[in-house]
Amino acid sequence: MVALVGAPNAGKSTIFNALTGLRVKTGNYPGVTVGRSQGSCTLPDGTAVDVEDLPGTYSLEPISIDERIVVDLLHGRLDGVGEPGAVVVVADATTLRTSLRLLAGVLALGRPTALVLSMHDELVARGGRLDLDRLARAVGIPVVIADGRKRSGAAELRDLLPGWATWTAPVVAPPTDPEGCTSWIGSVLTTAGYSSAQESALTARIDRVLLHPVAGVAVFFAVMFGFFQTIFALAAPAQDAIGTGIERLATAVTGTFGDSAPVRLVSDGLLGGVGGVLVFVPQIALLFVLIAALEQVGYLSRAAFLMDRVMALAGLEGRAFVALLSSFACAIPGIMATRTMPSARERLATMLSVPLVTCSARLPVYTLLISMLIPADARWAGMSARGATMFGLYLLGAVSMMLAARVATLVGGARHTLMPFTMEMPPYRLPALRSVVVAVWLPVKGFLHKMGTVIVASTIVLWALLNLPVQSAAELRSHGVDPGDGSAVAAYTMEHSVAAGIGRAASPVFDPLGFDWRTNVAVISSLAARETFVATMGQITAASDPSDPSQALEDTTFDRGPHAGEPVFTSATLAALLVFFVYALQCMATIATLRRETGGWRWPLTVFGAYFALAWAMAFLAHTAVGAFA
Repeated sequence: MVALVGAPNAGKSTIFNALTGLRVKTGNYPGVTVGRSQGSCTLPDGTAVDVEDLPGTYSLEPISIDERIVVDLLHGRLDGVGEPGAVVVVADATTLRTSLRLLAGVLALGRPTALVLSMHDELVARGGRLDLDRLARAVGIPVVIADGRKRSGAAELRDLLPGWATWTAPVVAPPTDPEGCTSWIGSVLTTAGYSSAQESALTARIDRVLLHPVAGVAVFFAVMFGFFQTIFALAAPAQDAIGTGIERLATAVTGTFGDSAPVRLVSDGLLGGVGGVLVFVPQIALLFVLIAALEQVGYLSRAAFLMDRVMALAGLEGRAFVALLSSFACAIPGIMATRTMPSARERLATMLSVPLVTCSARLPVYTLLISMLIPADARWAGMSARGATMFGLYLLGAVSMMLAARVATLVGGARHTLMPFTMEMPPYRLPALRSVVVAVWLPVKGFLHKMGTVIVASTIVLWALLNLPVQSAAELRSHGVDPGDGSAVAAYTMEHSVAAGIGRAASPVFDPLGFDWRTNVAVISSLAARETFVATMGQITAASDPSDPSQALEDTTFDRGPHAGEPVFTSATLAALLVFFVYALQCMATIATLRRETGGWRWPLTVFGAYFALAWAMAFLAHTAVGAFA
């Protein structure tokens, strides 16, 4: 096994991707919930070697969980992982001094080591200088120039890997004490004729704005606002095309194979349910395209620096913003990102609060409800009202996360003196297409996998609950339903199904929020995964009106009780649903991750109950307020 080691933003992961392509296995290190990426690299002789992409670290003196993992793996102390046969240290040529301290620690271990320089082209373009041969002689190990973004140098590194047992090594390992290491670094840089890259005048002018405590924050919110405007505007045509295709396919299935139970399972259950979620893949893909682009351009590092002051208001540090950013994809990597935080109390506070950040699983729910609440052509100050509402929901989730973290730090007694937050400011770069594709494909693949497993399973179970017990022809006739009228039979069966019984049993809890039994079933089903709410509503409406399920959803009325015949999805109810999903912890996978991270059920169950109560209370306020003005 070859271990890749490097500082954050050194280009380690892009080189890992260049070596392994998409032959990557992800998981956790044994016994800990620190994420790992392991891939297979095919060598020139046709053999393969495992490559381990270790978490980013600045030194081998760990202050956080992920840095401890790096040290333990390099020392061969991780059961089930094994010792690395060789270590490849990836260093950003534009910030070489920082990486040499890490290299000194790795060389002291005595393992075969090579140095890979990334961003060498940027060093030269920005007026820096480095003699590669003299650097190799100074450090005493092989040195290769590689750029994972352009896939240059990957072949040279592959050629180097087979002979790691014969790699050169320094005659004397560099000192690891602070003073001796500093002297060694200075000697290496002098010998290599190294001169650092000059910051461009354009970068300096941009940073004067983007890092300004007032102007920078204003730009940040403007970027985020435009972010969500773009998601709605660009994804709409693809969504419409997918939705139309699914509806036509469902109609074709019914028209070809008739109206039997297995056919309804496919047309109403799978196509109506899973297809209802598939519609939102373009928005999710676009979300990750924009996040990857902002990250690779170099803007997100600046945003983290800006938000360090904001995080401090919540009793947290800038590393918490990294967890917040990770949670836009999913709360699980957001929770795992807290491993970079040195304080156990602040880490716990961040873990318990990041589920409030709007993850990609909420995106289909928000899109569905916002589309029902706000007309497509509605504009606010010339901007799309739908995009502005989506931005507001994301902002509400982020602010709520910080408020929850503040409460958690106060209750937990977290210290108020925060650790210094260190983050390299990468130069502004054009995004590399391959890196963007990889960054988008992996989460979209995960979403599709979830859709093909959790959501399909939930859809099949729900279809059965909506169609049981089976109504006999005599029973249907006794209630005035023509057994030959498929739509009437489907409506009657659904209203008297097991699922309807479950939904009505939950009515005392959700009636004050304006929900009916169908909405209750969808909310309960979303405990498996939030997207299941959309699948459930799609399945129910596809069963009641296969020709136009979206219109059937808008036309849904209460079937009994004091509001019988009145529309279910009023403005007040839609607002209540949106707010409910902002706060409710509707994700079993997140709860399971919290249990593993905290070592028990105490905190996950506490957070689940607290967030459900908060979601109900805030949804009730939203329903009352909107109902008063609607």
